Amino acid sequence: MRVLVTGGAGYIGSVLVPLLLRKFEEVVVIDNFLYNQTSLLDSCFCSHLEVVRGDVRDQDLMRKYIVEFNPDFIIPLACFTGMPICEKWPKDARDVIVDSLRILLDFRLPHQRIIYPTTNSGYGVGEDGIYCTENTPLRPVSLYGKLKVEAEKMILDSGNSISLRLATAFGTSPRMRLDLLVNDFVFKAVNEGEIEVFEGHFKRNYIHVRDISYAFIHCMDRWESMKGNIYNVGLSDANLSKLELCQKIKKQVPNLRITEGKGNDPDQRNYVVSNEKIEQTGFKPRFSLDMGIRELLKCFEIVNAKKHEVMMANS
Repeated sequence: MRVLVTGGAGYIGSVLVPLLLRKFEEVVVIDNFLYNQTSLLDSCFCSHLEVVRGDVRDQDLMRKYIVEFNPDFIIPLACFTGMPICEKWPKDARDVIVDSLRILLDFRLPHQRIIYPTTNSGYGVGEDGIYCTENTPLRPVSLYGKLKVEAEKMILDSGNSISLRLATAFGTSPRMRLDLLVNDFVFKAVNEGEIEVFEGHFKRNYIHVRDISYAFIHCMDRWESMKGNIYNVGLSDANLSKLELCQKIKKQVPNLRITEGKGNDPDQRNYVVSNEKIEQTGFKPRFSLDMGIRELLKCFEIVNAKKHEVMMANS
């Protein structure tokens, strides 16, 4: 079987692609390598991997790899991910998140299966004590959330597809991101000894980047029973406020100082999420938040402050 992954050299893709190479006969990655990342170098020895430096907005390129390569699965990871970059580059964000999917769907053949990573950012502001399920009305508060909600609808309306509404990711990846909340907080705990929290009562759900990758494999293995559905993907024991997250980190960094800032968080998401639907299919996350924090503490023995500045500028 064949798999096409767009954005496959990114934060999720560089963890997922090596798993796909163990399972499938041919894997093609299309990525524009915007950040000059070298995250797939350790997979280049695989003869059944093809890496294409290209842009998902290139219609000729996408036609070639959708029609001529003719993958069995398509995983569109290419994205302007997160609120800050979408607010900074709104036209490019729409081009990549929404318009490139129109190109993909125009060329996509009926038998080709799509697993789309969206975000539980679409829930926006939830209600106290009420868990967001896949049937909860979507009320995104950021451009990123709105674009991903629009893209998810396009994918599901096209049929033969699955949407994974991912919780806030954490953990190490060959294409490391330090703008993600857990990763950023742990970095600050290690390198600054202090975390300043704005609107610390805001809650989110969390999931390790490796568990995200395993969720894709899980869907592939159970396609017939899972297709046509949306699934929240997160840790059911990690619906935590930002202050609760800080306390988790403090248990492993005892000298950490936690302060509450008086300003507003520009990202106004605040919700708790139910992951029961995907759990009922047999999916069980392997990495707890505590495990991820320990992993990140080791990571930041490697990733220094200068590297952090570059990553933050590029994210």
